[in-house]
Amino acid sequence: MINLFIHVRLEPMNLLTIKNLTKAYTDKVLFDGIDFSLEEGEKVGVIGINGTGKSTLLKIIAGLEEGDSGEYVKGSNVVINYLSQNPEFEMGQTIFSYVMSANQMHGVTGSMSAGGHAGTSETSSVGTEAYGVEGEAKTILNRLGFTDIYAPIDTLSGGQKKKVALAAVLLSKNEVLILDEPTNHLDHHMTEWLEEWLRNYRGTLVMITHDRYFLDLVCNRIVELDKGKLYSYKTNYEGFLALKTQREEMALSTQAKHQNILRKEIAWMQRGARARSTKQKAHIQRYEALRDEEKVQIDAQAEISSLSTRLGNKTIELDDICISFDGRNIIHDFTYHFLRNDRVGILGPNGCGKTTLLRLINGEYTPDRGRVEIGETVNIGYYAQEAQDMDPNERVIDYIKDTAEYIKTEDGYISASQMLEKFLFAGSLQYQKIEKLSGGEKRRLYLAKVLMGAPNVLILDEPTNDLDISTLCILEDYLDTFSGILITVSHDRYFLDRVVNRMLTFGPGGSVTLFNGSYNDYYESHRAEFSFGGIVATKHDDAADEHNGGAEAYKRQKEQNKKLKFTYNEQREYETIEDDIAALEDKISELEQALLEPGIASDFMKLNELTQEKEAIEKQLDDKMERYVYLEELAEQIANQ
Repeated sequence: MINLFIHVRLEPMNLLTIKNLTKAYTDKVLFDGIDFSLEEGEKVGVIGINGTGKSTLLKIIAGLEEGDSGEYVKGSNVVINYLSQNPEFEMGQTIFSYVMSANQMHGVTGSMSAGGHAGTSETSSVGTEAYGVEGEAKTILNRLGFTDIYAPIDTLSGGQKKKVALAAVLLSKNEVLILDEPTNHLDHHMTEWLEEWLRNYRGTLVMITHDRYFLDLVCNRIVELDKGKLYSYKTNYEGFLALKTQREEMALSTQAKHQNILRKEIAWMQRGARARSTKQKAHIQRYEALRDEEKVQIDAQAEISSLSTRLGNKTIELDDICISFDGRNIIHDFTYHFLRNDRVGILGPNGCGKTTLLRLINGEYTPDRGRVEIGETVNIGYYAQEAQDMDPNERVIDYIKDTAEYIKTEDGYISASQMLEKFLFAGSLQYQKIEKLSGGEKRRLYLAKVLMGAPNVLILDEPTNDLDISTLCILEDYLDTFSGILITVSHDRYFLDRVVNRMLTFGPGGSVTLFNGSYNDYYESHRAEFSFGGIVATKHDDAADEHNGGAEAYKRQKEQNKKLKFTYNEQREYETIEDDIAALEDKISELEQALLEPGIASDFMKLNELTQEKEAIEKQLDDKMERYVYLEELAEQIANQ
């Protein structure tokens, strides 16, 4: 009789462990004795404010960088592949040769990260398995939008190069994938496809992304870097938010209890107890420990009031706009008049002309045909994909002062220094040179500069690239109270759902169509375009549309688009707003009569109370009148459709 003993491993295998890691750059401590371990099957999202060391941690996990001290242990057979935030390539490689040669080098840990120096030769003689890999490589490259896979990498844009590196990493054979900002430069269809691919990926994943929907749907563990410490939460992003709140509340409660004890200890010490008994020495030691205990610091919030200047009735009018490059229609016969308080998102595949439209509005481009008219009161704040004129030797404070030293807000005046504090540049950081900032910190600084200009039309071109989640939340809160026009291009689905209520969507031949609703509304009404075959998303391809009856397909798509109309809340508001205005006017009349009553002039407190109430009602009336004009303009556009 033969006994068979089958070993069943119930616990997930540990792949690597990092203990007591420290790392500092000059006087900035990134990691202060942190521990990190990675188990088989985990999908880890790394989050934290820009400059806290997220990318550095990924490089250390990948074995490409070392800490100042600490222990790093990795399983001998664990293969790690790493996607850098800014991958590099050797001269002369084509897209396909790079992806294939990188795959051949999959046994080298971190081969994707070291600039992609994995070989340069074209794959011409391969075995049966390689032919299968070739097909998979072509499929992935197609999903990422590459039609000419033999094009030289040297001719590609930075975003396209990142996608080539992403394709190589996804194709590689490994136990651990490490991805630094994989969703940057991906359009919505590509992001949906990558999200599904990673959800079905059977290996272990560590990634940095600011796409909160992505974190929520892909990750089963969130790691947060905060003030040199690392906090781990075995949950998705939504669960992390709840658990972090609990952690901070518990920490604050414990600190409050310690503060109460410390007050008693201080009183005891001040009584002059100096006895040398062991018991009293322990008392003194406890006092010293409480006194020196590090205080809990809750994340600083860059909350800011709306800084916009007043916007007149005439805003931005685009009529019959046409523009083309190299014989290709980018925008064709596009007309749209922006309403005051419009919140417009712009959607479309990479290279379709979204940034071109923003530059037309900003006056950087002139249309081949058509009319662009900008109202006299319009003050545009343009947040470009690349910050312009950022001198690395200039101090942070001086960079903001170049725009304004003081600016008026609803709450009074705010200085350049106060603005920087609200954007998490406190104390000595304001006098640092820009060259010492991380990429994300530079983007945060650039955003502060744009808002310091008090625009009433805010144009944001990919604002979610390179901004940490905390800053995105701050920006979203700012936009909640922004009394002006918002026009944004973004591939961040959460951000679009949060801040816009209308979409301009690019279609074949430079057509631009209005869609009334949020990104999620658009997704639901165009679900077929986002459907998945197995684990691969069906990418909308303009060229394929045109080849396979694209004109008819686009016509059907356009017919499905929602017409411009009131939302439910706007309809209710429109029906009652005239009564609301009349009620406010009556209230002001009552207050004016009250101010004329005998004895009021000598009753300072009552006079002050009535005056403040009247000013508050007048402010409400001004706001209500502006809203009335907006709703009337919208009603007129709806009637003229």
